[in-house]
Amino acid sequence: MSPGSGEPSPNAGGDGAGGADRPLPEAVRARVIEYGSDVLGGMRVADLPPVLRRVARFEPRRRARLAGPQIAAQLEADADFRTRVGERVEQVWPELAEGLRKGVVPPAADPVAVAAAAYLLRPEGWSDIVARIREELDRQESVREADEAADTIAALRRQVEEARSEQREEIERLRGELREYRSTVADLRRRLHGERQRAKEAVSEAEQAIAEAADRTATTTVQVNAVEAENRRLRNRLAAAEAQVENARRAARAGRSADEARLRVLLDVLLEAAHGLRRELALPTSIESPADLVADPARAGAAAPPGQGLPDDDPGLVDEVLSLPRAHLLVDGYNVTKTGYGTLPLADQRGRLLTALEGLASRTKAEITCVFDGADVGTPPALSATRRVRVLFSDPGETADELIVRLVRAEPHGRPLAVATSDKEIVTAVRREGARTLSSPLLLRRLGA
Repeated sequence: MSPGSGEPSPNAGGDGAGGADRPLPEAVRARVIEYGSDVLGGMRVADLPPVLRRVARFEPRRRARLAGPQIAAQLEADADFRTRVGERVEQVWPELAEGLRKGVVPPAADPVAVAAAAYLLRPEGWSDIVARIREELDRQESVREADEAADTIAALRRQVEEARSEQREEIERLRGELREYRSTVADLRRRLHGERQRAKEAVSEAEQAIAEAADRTATTTVQVNAVEAENRRLRNRLAAAEAQVENARRAARAGRSADEARLRVLLDVLLEAAHGLRRELALPTSIESPADLVADPARAGAAAPPGQGLPDDDPGLVDEVLSLPRAHLLVDGYNVTKTGYGTLPLADQRGRLLTALEGLASRTKAEITCVFDGADVGTPPALSATRRVRVLFSDPGETADELIVRLVRAEPHGRPLAVATSDKEIVTAVRREGARTLSSPLLLRRLGA
């Protein structure tokens, strides 16, 4: 062991011929500690070295890890302990121990195990055996390090070669880009020269245009002066014509005075005749105003919404409304279907609702119109002419809500009319027009959904 490690050297207090002048190789030292750790577990407490009794009950690997220096020091200093460990080695490898005592090292044996056994058994010349094994291990380590260095050098050479190859490729790429840039610069220079030529031509054309504009300005000035003179002449003629017209108007007013006098006499005659006719018919001096005459019939003809006496959630409200003569039920299609079975595709929702409404129309003989929003279908599907339920799709740009309100307004005042929907905006609009509203859940309950 190295003097600075706090452990005795291998030959201190040792027996056998000769002694080791250098510390054991690390692999041999670890193997010796491992053997000593294994033997500790099988020794009696009385035979245990005092310094190792604390770790004797540990697991062998833990003993070797935690008390390795103490085990090594005890093996070096305590010949009895070392002898016990050597006996265990001799029991495990009797052929190796016999060969070491005869000075013969098996060529196929593990050199680390041979050195550890030689250190523990201490046959004659054991230090030479350890020294030779150390040299062999050093040589193997040197060979391994040399191989690793060679592999590292080869890898570095490959990296250098790859870097050189990449550098050559990069240089070629940059040269290609440089050629492209030079070509682009030459092309731009040619374009610049052409643009300069065109600029010179444009300047020349502009100068020529300025000269032509000056000539045209002079010509236009002469023409404007001539037009202004003509305008002055025409204004004079216009003033004369206006004077003539005013004279003609005075003459017409003078001629019209006689006609107005005759008309005034005729109007007086008609007024006198009207007063005489009122006296003969004995008409009252005052009558009701037209607004009163219009308001009273409107109040008298106002019809209450159908089913007004029933609450909105009454199960019999639907039958009450549809039992009225010529009753008309408007259904907000998607509002009803999404309330009852909104998880189905739209086409299936429409089919299911229309089938249920067909049965309702057959039983009540009422007119039923179902309105759907046409925004979800490109072309409304063709419907059978034998259906009892009228089906309408809103036009592009119009919602189903607007179509329902338009249908309500188209109905004659006083006809029993109901709208099935839970849309608050539609409810407010159709109630303002005098229609009764039925909630979607109420209609679905009546349809048996």
